[in-house]
Amino acid sequence: MKPHVRVLGIDDSPFSFSNSKVAVIGVVMRLPNYVEGIMHSRVTTDGDDGNRVLAKMINSSRYREQLRLVMLDGVAMGGFNVIDIEALSEETGLPITSVTRDPPDFKMMEEALRGHFPDWERRLRIITRAQLFEVGTDHKPLHVAVAGIDEDEAADLIRSSIVRGALPEPIRIAHLIARAVEKGESKGDA
Repeated sequence: MKPHVRVLGIDDSPFSFSNSKVAVIGVVMRLPNYVEGIMHSRVTTDGDDGNRVLAKMINSSRYREQLRLVMLDGVAMGGFNVIDIEALSEETGLPITSVTRDPPDFKMMEEALRGHFPDWERRLRIITRAQLFEVGTDHKPLHVAVAGIDEDEAADLIRSSIVRGALPEPIRIAHLIARAVEKGESKGDA
């Protein structure tokens, strides 16, 4: 892998369902650990604007042409504002990954979606469409879905982005910033 590859990690802030919008933070890093830029936007809590908002944030960035990978912390922002990683990859022309520490509980998600959204089947289809695979780390494995990139290359980039622990550094820093934006201060729980 070429040294100093640029990746973008994206995470949303903690939120309350009384908030109509949720902060979304993107961190551009030159791997393994040099922060080059920060992006900020907002998505609607439990809305359906996540793909549009993220595509606009990414495509309007001055870093867009230099990015090799976009890593999302999970497949939803602001509750169940579900991100279609295939569509986002097409809209941006970039590889997209969804990274989680724990395997998703699809049954629990289906129950939550069924009880709150008239379009629950569409949201569940997006969530379950991409096949998850494990990426081994020095700690516990990550669960990853990919679009626009093969699994081996994605796994190499993800592993190269881990500085300490199991979470990719761009996502970890995005998480810390997003928490500080919402709560006033971050804590090391990323």
